[in-house]
Amino acid sequence: MFRRLALTLFMLLAPMATTAQEVPATLIADRVAVDGNDRLIAEGNVEVLYEGYRLKATRITYDQSNDRLLIDGPMTIVTADGTYLLASSADLAPDLTDGILRSARLVLDQQLQLAAAEIHRVGGRYSVLQKTVASSCKVCDGSQIPLWQIRASRIIHDEDEQQLYFDHARLELLGLPVFYLPRLRLPDPSLKRANGFLIPSLRITDSLGPGLKVPYFITLGQHADLTVTPYFSTSQTRTVELRFRKAFRRGEIELNGAFSRDDLVKGEIRRYVFAEGSFDLPRDFKLDFAIKSVSDPAYLLDYGISDADRLASPLRVSRTRRDEYIGAGLVYYTSLRDDEADNTLPGLVTNATWQRRFEPTALGGIVETELEFFGFNRRSGEDIVGRDVTRLSGNVNWRRDWVAPNGLLLGAMGELSLDYYGIQDDSAHSDPIFRSAPFAGVEMRWPMAKQTASGASHILEPIAQLVWSKTDTTGIPNEDSLSVEFDEGNLFALNRFPGTDAYEQGLRANIGVGWTRYDPTGWSVGVTAGRIFRESNLSQFSIGSGLDGINSDWMAAVHLNTAENLSLTNRAVFDDAFNFTRNEFRVDWDYKRLDLASSYVWQEANFTEDRTVDSSALLLDASYRLKRNWTGNIDWRYDFVTERAARAGLGLEYRNECVTVDLSLSRRFTSSTSVRPTTDFGLTISLNGFGTGGDNTAYTRSCTR
Repeated sequence: MFRRLALTLFMLLAPMATTAQEVPATLIADRVAVDGNDRLIAEGNVEVLYEGYRLKATRITYDQSNDRLLIDGPMTIVTADGTYLLASSADLAPDLTDGILRSARLVLDQQLQLAAAEIHRVGGRYSVLQKTVASSCKVCDGSQIPLWQIRASRIIHDEDEQQLYFDHARLELLGLPVFYLPRLRLPDPSLKRANGFLIPSLRITDSLGPGLKVPYFITLGQHADLTVTPYFSTSQTRTVELRFRKAFRRGEIELNGAFSRDDLVKGEIRRYVFAEGSFDLPRDFKLDFAIKSVSDPAYLLDYGISDADRLASPLRVSRTRRDEYIGAGLVYYTSLRDDEADNTLPGLVTNATWQRRFEPTALGGIVETELEFFGFNRRSGEDIVGRDVTRLSGNVNWRRDWVAPNGLLLGAMGELSLDYYGIQDDSAHSDPIFRSAPFAGVEMRWPMAKQTASGASHILEPIAQLVWSKTDTTGIPNEDSLSVEFDEGNLFALNRFPGTDAYEQGLRANIGVGWTRYDPTGWSVGVTAGRIFRESNLSQFSIGSGLDGINSDWMAAVHLNTAENLSLTNRAVFDDAFNFTRNEFRVDWDYKRLDLASSYVWQEANFTEDRTVDSSALLLDASYRLKRNWTGNIDWRYDFVTERAARAGLGLEYRNECVTVDLSLSRRFTSSTSVRPTTDFGLTISLNGFGTGGDNTAYTRSCTR
């Protein structure tokens, strides 16, 4: 029996081996027999593995005289790229590259199904389907009509080009014909890039009216592409959007832009250009750049491109290593705000920085050094409002910690900043100005831990810092440190000003405590609270910052995290009478069907930050999976001071294995002399299965009731 089975396998697999440079094949079957001198029959759970092909069938007969495989099904062929061929029977060449499959289906990338009476395999490259139907929708018993399908007299699948060619194609929705095309070419689901139309989208706004975007994708070789998107609307708007991308060996660039003629700004061509790129340079350096330009302040909002009110165009070269950072660049700014003029805004900002960290042998601890050049130029040459500044700064800071036998952590720190300022177009300030800013401080922390009988862990850590810095009398104009926030991140900082023009002065004590409880069930809660006590009031900080006065307000922060991915955070700044300067509450929850991010912020008026009245706003960004295939979204910002919404948006998405429908409605309520309140309505429908990408298996409908 063994010799007969070995002879049978040799007779069956020899034709395959000789056509593929002696590549062996594997046959598995319940029974194998020889009929005469030229026919071999394998029956019962037959499986053949050969050159990336996997063939399963009920019965296979090899006819040596005609060099053919006669296959009885149900049968399945799986190719190396994951394509499935299913049929009731087949007549194929021994290498499976030519032949015919009857009552067959072709399944591409486990998404798109093509059913036909016959499939002809030609040259191992083409599959020709006669009188066929294509769809990626799942069809259940009792509902034989898919959500959408394309009927055609013939479909040719080119495996090398990954393209589908339809003859006399007719798209049907729920069995009803929608449109007809004598010829149609579409990419198969595995194709990543190909010339052709992308998914169109419908956009309706009260300023531009109903409009349709139809993007066309053009490949420019292996490493570049161009997308051209005409945008037509009923308000006589004519727009062409462009996107160009190119990948290089050491980097990439992307350009986005549009040109428009519309009824909103008559007689002018409106446009915008955004370009960005990144390149790897020798010796671990990296080049990053961006260019942003727009014809008028309202264009980006009118066409839903961006809600930015300032445009920054940076160019920077940098290198980051474990203990060193080097960076140099410049940024060009353009303002789109009504209350800002470009000629008095610092339009061109230059910066060069070198930072290094090391551990000195003599002092111990860690030393960080920084050398920085900074400058900005205003277009205006008018006195004071056209002020230009250049600055050269050097900074050295040191810190060392010790652990006492009782677990007390002691720390010492010091810092010295040297700044040279050159000031032009400002008669109110001398030029040049030299400033030195020394800092010295000591710190004490005493972390204490306790574990309860229930397994919960408590960590309590009181912290005290004493910091001194010299009083500054140089009168440097403050350009980069106007906005100061007081929170747990800078409660124990030597300097709470975010920039360089101003630094915290005098003798002060930073006092605080932190407590955290970790529960064995997975949740934790933490509290941080503290305050700053000063020797004297130097009136450095503005009213409304929470840091003004001889003593600061109290700062308290509470964090709660649960095992169900719920995170609650509240930060508050208040005085001794519990009058709040700032309060922020935030909720983040990613749990099962819900993805929620919401925050409420209340701030006291602060004239230094151009906030003339108290502000109170609620922000909400949430999505909820209503059912398996339905997801709702909401985006809302409400201003309690003006008692109206600043922005609101709703979205509804339906997705299954064969179609994605995205419906959105948004309203922007804010207005100015250049920006109008607008309402946008968007609709995008995509038929999954034609190069749309993404995995939709989680949204596949079930046939069970």
